[in-house]
Amino acid sequence: MDHQNAVKEALNALYHHPQDEVRSKADEYLQGIQRSIDAWQVADNLLHDPTSNMETLIFCSQTLRSKVQRDFEELPSEAFRPLRSSLNTLLKKFHSGPPKVRTQISIAVAALAVQVPAEDWGDGGIVNWLRDEMNSHPEYIPGFLELLSVLPEEVYNYKIAARPERRRQFEKELTSQMELALNILTACSKINELKEQVLEAFASWLRLRHGIPGSVLASHPLVVAALSSLNSELLSEAAVNVVSELIHYTTSGSSGGILVQMPLIQVLVPQVMSLKEQLQDPSKDEEDVKAIARLFADMGDSYVELIATGSDESMVIVNALLEVASHPEYDIASMTFNFWHSLQVILTRRDSYISFGDEVSIEAERSRRLLVFRPAYESIVSLVSFRVQYPQDYQNLSIEDLKDFKQTRYAVADVLIDAASVLGGDATLKILYVKLAEAQACWGNGHSEWRPAEAALFCIKAVSNYVSDVEAEVMPKVMSLLLELPHQPQLLQTVCLTIGAYSKWLDAASDGLPLLSSVMKILMHGMGTSEDSAAAAAVAFRHICNDCRRKLCGYFDDLFPIYHRAVIGEGSFRISAEDSLHVVEALSMVITELPPDQAKQALEKLCMPVVNSLQGVINQGPEILEKRPARELTVHIDRLAYIFRYVNHPEAVADAIQRLWPLFKAIFDIRAWDMRTMESLCRACKYAVRTSGRFMGITIGAMLEEIQALYQQHHQPCFLYLSSEVIKEFTARPDIADDCFLLASRCIRYCPQLFIPSAVFPMLVDCSMIGITVQHREASNSILTFLSDIFDIAKSSVGEQYLSIRDSVIIPRGASISRILIASLTGALPSSRLETVMYALLALTRAYGANALEWAKESVSLIPLTAVTEVERARFFQALSDAASGIDINALMVPVEELSDVCRRNRTVQEIVQGALRPHELNLITVS
Repeated sequence: MDHQNAVKEALNALYHHPQDEVRSKADEYLQGIQRSIDAWQVADNLLHDPTSNMETLIFCSQTLRSKVQRDFEELPSEAFRPLRSSLNTLLKKFHSGPPKVRTQISIAVAALAVQVPAEDWGDGGIVNWLRDEMNSHPEYIPGFLELLSVLPEEVYNYKIAARPERRRQFEKELTSQMELALNILTACSKINELKEQVLEAFASWLRLRHGIPGSVLASHPLVVAALSSLNSELLSEAAVNVVSELIHYTTSGSSGGILVQMPLIQVLVPQVMSLKEQLQDPSKDEEDVKAIARLFADMGDSYVELIATGSDESMVIVNALLEVASHPEYDIASMTFNFWHSLQVILTRRDSYISFGDEVSIEAERSRRLLVFRPAYESIVSLVSFRVQYPQDYQNLSIEDLKDFKQTRYAVADVLIDAASVLGGDATLKILYVKLAEAQACWGNGHSEWRPAEAALFCIKAVSNYVSDVEAEVMPKVMSLLLELPHQPQLLQTVCLTIGAYSKWLDAASDGLPLLSSVMKILMHGMGTSEDSAAAAAVAFRHICNDCRRKLCGYFDDLFPIYHRAVIGEGSFRISAEDSLHVVEALSMVITELPPDQAKQALEKLCMPVVNSLQGVINQGPEILEKRPARELTVHIDRLAYIFRYVNHPEAVADAIQRLWPLFKAIFDIRAWDMRTMESLCRACKYAVRTSGRFMGITIGAMLEEIQALYQQHHQPCFLYLSSEVIKEFTARPDIADDCFLLASRCIRYCPQLFIPSAVFPMLVDCSMIGITVQHREASNSILTFLSDIFDIAKSSVGEQYLSIRDSVIIPRGASISRILIASLTGALPSSRLETVMYALLALTRAYGANALEWAKESVSLIPLTAVTEVERARFFQALSDAASGIDINALMVPVEELSDVCRRNRTVQEIVQGALRPHELNLITVS
């Protein structure tokens, strides 16, 4: 009683007290109650209490539902009957509402049915029990109907802490009672007030995808009721849900497939097609039109393979989908976008035509289909292109609305790419150029409307990868128009991006250099107009310098002023520091095309303004340098990193880094405490190492000596990263370096003779055992990779000679390692890392055979039977044994996932499992 009163007071405080601190304490108390075993009785009592207010009823119904889902195992087995009886009483009590409470009680009963086998439930299982209750108490049918509706939904609710085997059994129980459930719904459908609820429940049961033949469903009273209700104002939403599920049902694998379901398809399609006229009916409510459009979209998505044959019947559906795509409301039109993509994939994928036999037949059928669907995709290009146009009030759009607008543009761009895949890029470009030419009238002859031109250019940019580099009919006209467009900021931004997108075409153009000179002037305007247009111009400049580098390498001195203004920040340029890196990359790629002697001079010229700026900061003295914000250094260092990364002249870069090393060393010495500066500097050194390779000479030794000494003092992870990069570049295999343990992994792979016999090896293994379960993804993965490399060392011919040393370190620790890995699988690490942990456990098992299997068996046996049954243990152990003997690793995934699922099914079980598996001698991190 004390708890009940306290809950009422806490809820009152949570919803009505003016002080945040009081509300916070009330919330903390209520969460604590929900986690406690007392919650069962408190929630049940308050739900039965006629004086409980709405807030109390909602809280307690949610609490009871959550307890049944997650914590049912807290209760003794004899508690099931009283709990079911109480929930049944509550279901009757709230049969007419409040809806939120009734729904929570219904879900609780359904969750109970998932947890309890049919034989323990009695009465022939829950559906039989439900039928009997409805027959005995017809006055409570609305409440029981909601329970019938949520039952199939709970099959896939993984909040319920049921074992995987029990969940599969429950699905079988429901599918075996499908006919009974539909009979109950059919009987209820005769009551007019219940028709909507019946249809929603029918849609729910259809999601089980149980294989009822199409010939049976085609004439089933519930299907007939749903189809006849499509035009009913009161029932149309529920009817649409049913028909949508029926459409999906006809193509699901478990339903037998399209051929088996053809009788039902032949009933559904004409009924949906009869709604076509309503798409354009101005008197229809928008939500009703959206529901009808959804049916056409579902039909297109589900029957796309049939439609792709290009038959006369399928083109009727395609034309209907074009009508949906033409609807002025984007939310409605966009429902078809997935269909156009799926159809494009089928039409262009060779696998779609294999059944036609030889190449000639395949190509003939492919050409026929592409020709059939050509008009549809030409229409789609016109129908979607206008949707990317900036709205009149774009300057007043909220952040969310602007985000939605950008998402719309991305979606339309994807549809245009689908069209270009079918029509060809050149043909799509012709359609879009018409839009651009039409837009010319809006900004010519004294008019200043720029939005149609910007929209047309956005679309032209979207299909750039599909337009031929030698297209000579339309692209010259497009480029000519670009030179005439006004420099409105949004339009100029898109102009710049379009220029960059067609950089390969510019390289192939016959009048290349004059045209390049003209577009470069446009990019210069872009760099000085707005931050957005400057960013676009910088990206375009990079694309042009990359793709046209051979033409531009003789004009380095002409391009350098653009670079200089971008990195120094002089003049009118509005390029941010981040976007200036595109310009750095651009000039670096031009230098790559120069002969070595010219490249060396050009590289010096490129570095000079950056080095001068950096030197200016350093010359202020150590005390001032130490206090400077990291940004003042990293903005320059990052530019040098890009130069070292993209100037592909190893000797020139090696010479540059040798000259710059004193500058770098000064920053290392003074700012070694500053992680941000050190990460930037190590990144620059990394790219210098990668590009220069063995030309670095003595600089590499000085660099290693510096970072190893600094690591002892400051423990910056980037120092290990740079060490790892050096090892990678100066050894045979180019694996990716990560943190300390990936550095150790690299030592195992490349120089085991130095690492494995050393005193560091066993110490690092001990560290890895402590660190496996650290809640930091990269660190945990690195440790697991390190251990896997140790276990797999026998795979390399170099590593075989160190097996005895490895075994002397691993075997004494093998039982603990196995125990930690199994703890990680069962909850100490997030389930997203299962595959990485599983591979480490498998590698351990393959390396140590029977010993490892015994270690695993000992570890799993520590888990109490209340958490994991003998059958579940045996299944996991057998899978591990099979995988260790050479069976495909994928065979291990399902048993591992099931063991993981069982051990994580609720907080109590997870704490029991982790408490049993945590080795006492290790300071492992507690799972919260």
